[in-house]
Amino acid sequence: MSNARATHLSRRGILAAGGALGLGAVLAACGDDDAKSGGSDKETTAAKSGPWSFKDDRGTTSKADKIPSTIVSFIGVAAALHDYGIESKGVFGPTKLKDGKADVQAGDLDISKVTIIGNEWGQFNIEKYAALSPDVLITTMFDAAGTLWYVPEESKKKILAVGAPTVGISVYDIQLPQPLARMLELAKSLGADTSSATITTAKKRFEDAAARLRAAAKAKPNIKVLVGSASQDIFYVSGSNLSVDLEYFKSLGVNFVEPSAAALKASGGWYENLSWENVDKYGADIIMMDNRTSAIQPADITEGTWKKLPAVKAGQVIARNPEPILSYAKCAPLLEDLAKAIENAKKVS
Repeated sequence: MSNARATHLSRRGILAAGGALGLGAVLAACGDDDAKSGGSDKETTAAKSGPWSFKDDRGTTSKADKIPSTIVSFIGVAAALHDYGIESKGVFGPTKLKDGKADVQAGDLDISKVTIIGNEWGQFNIEKYAALSPDVLITTMFDAAGTLWYVPEESKKKILAVGAPTVGISVYDIQLPQPLARMLELAKSLGADTSSATITTAKKRFEDAAARLRAAAKAKPNIKVLVGSASQDIFYVSGSNLSVDLEYFKSLGVNFVEPSAAALKASGGWYENLSWENVDKYGADIIMMDNRTSAIQPADITEGTWKKLPAVKAGQVIARNPEPILSYAKCAPLLEDLAKAIENAKKVS
């Protein structure tokens, strides 16, 4: 196994049960149809204006004479900014499935209208990237060191040498509202009309969903929620710390199954590895399962021990995206789905 592959498994494992695998990006669009398609060389009104600057979560301030019009970003960020009317011209990260359809992390993005720089961990075509003459590269960060997610360390110097500034939005050990606000701030800097009815309605929906989840958790405090992710040999059980969604859900009162500190230590606090024989180690009334294409989906799990779990037998299994698309429109349903599951859950553990 190559070092790159080993790193992939290590990082993906960390995010499989506890966090996320995604980043994203943007492009300023101010109503120009060509610009919204991501496929035109014509500058938008926003792109003609300037100067532009944005201080990211590393404390790094990126500057340009005009608002960036050629944006390359991690697919999840591109999906979030798309919801704000900002389009990326290039993306990297899980974008296209083998059947040609869009990956779940692409959200509502039309992947036929973007240049895919890389579709898997470790893939980043520097020639394609340079050919776009990017104005900025945007991604997320899943550690305290500010590592740019899905930007390969082995080729990072060459990528930076292309000359585009980089922007990193932290999704590490904070609660979901914080990166949501930061993504909206970034979108605004890139030309989004953040006071539009569409955005204000989405934000209100998110706030209402949070109130609903808080009420559901308060009404049924004994409902235990286990967060998992399935691979061929390992079932990952996430702790509620470090992940932006789980930390927030916990603050709203959700009663999560928590692996011990000793069990979490090997993964830096993210998750505990269980063999399929020991998948019943923790009792749970609801199981939230990783819905990314890197994980085995519940319907495809053949292990008998899984099928015997009380929550599985009761049909109390819901999806979770460990890399939430950071727009209010995409995050509101995450809270609504969990609230509904708790409201309807029977005590089975």
